[in-house]
Amino acid sequence: MAKRDFYEVLGVAKSATDAELKSAFRKAAMQCHPDRHPGDKDAEHRFKELNEAYQTLSDGQKRAAYDRFGHAAFEGGGGPGGFQGGFAGGSMSDIFEDLFGDVFGGGQRRSAGGRERGADMRYNMEITLEEAFNGKSATIKVPTAVTCDTCSGTGAKAGSKPKTCGTCGGAGRVRASQGFFAIERTCPTCAGRGEVIDNPCSVCSGAGRVMKDRTLSVNVPAGVEDGTRIRLSGEGEAGARGGPTGDLYIFLSVKPHAFYQREGADLFCQVPISMVTAALGGEIKVPSIGGAEALVKVPEGTQSGKQFRLKGKGMPVLRQKEFGDLYIQAVVETPQNLTRRQRELLAEFESESSHKTQPEAAGFFARMKDFFGAQ
Repeated sequence: MAKRDFYEVLGVAKSATDAELKSAFRKAAMQCHPDRHPGDKDAEHRFKELNEAYQTLSDGQKRAAYDRFGHAAFEGGGGPGGFQGGFAGGSMSDIFEDLFGDVFGGGQRRSAGGRERGADMRYNMEITLEEAFNGKSATIKVPTAVTCDTCSGTGAKAGSKPKTCGTCGGAGRVRASQGFFAIERTCPTCAGRGEVIDNPCSVCSGAGRVMKDRTLSVNVPAGVEDGTRIRLSGEGEAGARGGPTGDLYIFLSVKPHAFYQREGADLFCQVPISMVTAALGGEIKVPSIGGAEALVKVPEGTQSGKQFRLKGKGMPVLRQKEFGDLYIQAVVETPQNLTRRQRELLAEFESESSHKTQPEAAGFFARMKDFFGAQ
């Protein structure tokens, strides 16, 4: 029986990208995998056909030869530069590990020697804006799994040691035949570790690790922002039975400030100024995030909402010798609880004011008059 076209087998066009080939193979192989259809010869044939097609088209050189010579490129050297044979035994395993992971018993990835890596951990830390400005050193307590001191992480009782698993011979994986395929799975006896413990440690019950509060020092650099993540390598959960330790990630959140609002390295704040200062001009003192006071000159006729920029008075830029700016927004305050004399003076001022002293109000009402007059 003549072989079907490999592109037809995978259900893709000849112009398909590597990602499209992989997606098509994964979807089709999931449907007809022998584990899902035990004893079904048609499913085995379909699965074998898919494997052969994907093995060829996922390799750039083989795909080029196939596109030029078709199936003849792989039949005993047929065609110039023909390919001999198929994949080596290990390459098929790599394909399934990459495409399916644990779906068909691939198991969790482990370090060399079958040692399972400890989990990464997260710790949430809240700091003030001042601490984000200056940086800080903090001591934290983290409950985590640490290596058992009694058995030194082996999980075995004192005087004994783990033995090589008799089921997998220490490989951590076993093969099961499915027709003409050999499907590799995690060893059910040792859970992929390659070793078994006959006499478990009485303290950790064979796990090789116990729960304990650890005290760690954390250096928070100046300029961190809300959501910044700090990685402490090797400070996470200890691996099972001597496996490598995971990492600890510190997630920072910055508390809202009563005075400043932050945007990147810039700071913004609103400062009330009196009506007299806004009208006649003057100076106001504004505290900066660093603690020193900054002097801001308010020009005559300042309107509410006017911004003043203080260069370099904002937050430090993380790991750089630069600072953002501080923006002061003037808020003109309307006086309250006036005395009779003050009311008389304001009323006198109002009666004598004109468009020269209140140009924005005069312009606004002039535009309103033009608008409604045109209706």
